[in-house]
Amino acid sequence: MSKMINKPLLLTYLYLFIYILLSSGVILYNKWVLSPKYFNFPLPITLTMIHMGFSGAVAFFLVRVFKVATPVKMTFEIYATCVIPISAFFASSLWFGNTAYLHISVAFIQMLKALMPVATFIMAVMCGTDKARCDVFLNMLLVSVGVVISSYGEIHFNVVGTLYQVTGIFAEALRLVLTQVLLQKKGLTLNPITSLYYIAPCSFVFLFIPWFLLEKPAIEVSQIQFNFWIFFSNALCALALNFSIFLVIGRTGAVTIRVAGVLKDWILIALSTVIFPESTITGLNIIGYAIALCGVVMYNYIKVKDSASQLPAEGLPDRIAKVGYTLS
Repeated sequence: MSKMINKPLLLTYLYLFIYILLSSGVILYNKWVLSPKYFNFPLPITLTMIHMGFSGAVAFFLVRVFKVATPVKMTFEIYATCVIPISAFFASSLWFGNTAYLHISVAFIQMLKALMPVATFIMAVMCGTDKARCDVFLNMLLVSVGVVISSYGEIHFNVVGTLYQVTGIFAEALRLVLTQVLLQKKGLTLNPITSLYYIAPCSFVFLFIPWFLLEKPAIEVSQIQFNFWIFFSNALCALALNFSIFLVIGRTGAVTIRVAGVLKDWILIALSTVIFPESTITGLNIIGYAIALCGVVMYNYIKVKDSASQLPAEGLPDRIAKVGYTLS
């Protein structure tokens, strides 16, 4: 009897472990590939396009050939008003986020990502899906102060890299809000496979324009090495991360997912300082990040409490919309 009770719990912990492992691995892998000190492939748009092209191709075969998922009823109006804008901000968030790896450390990037609730709250208020509240505002202020302190303590602070990362965070926040506003308003729920099936090809097209202008000339004049197995395994890890998120969402609630995310950030910060020796952390970094996380935890508590008071149980589509997906 005890084995029957513990087996689902052990499976949940296994999914969480896989999610943390893949999420940390993809970020560290991207940094290693892009960094001039290591693999030296300083072309973030090209790397993102490889992810989009690979994910779109896999999703196409899963939907059209193997019939693993059923495509939703997609009209031109829905595609134009929902898929295209969501894809544009998805491509932007990945582009800017991956470009930040060229300028700042993985540890500092994770500290800046504490701004995600702030960006999401601002975008939600602007789009009318959330209301400006004093308690939430104070939490957002606490997060912002923590990030400022952490940035002040960053030894290798880089303005360009910080701007890229913050821009990517706001683009991702707007994507999440638009996903909730546009797709849910149309009554559409996209799982990871159908989401990639529609969004990845469109994101690839959006990325092609800046790639043609910014990186294609650099590829033609420089000796950039291209190792098929490196990029194949990198894209495969990014795709596996999306599926692991879906497994975690299906077995846990919003609180568990957010706690796992915080744990993953601390692990990633510690690992990055070991794998990349140039990534140094100061005491002020830790203090600022701890302050920011206090605000994030308090904000998550408020949102979960609000959800619990409005709904008897949080359904899978709601959890998917809140967590979102990533390929970076």
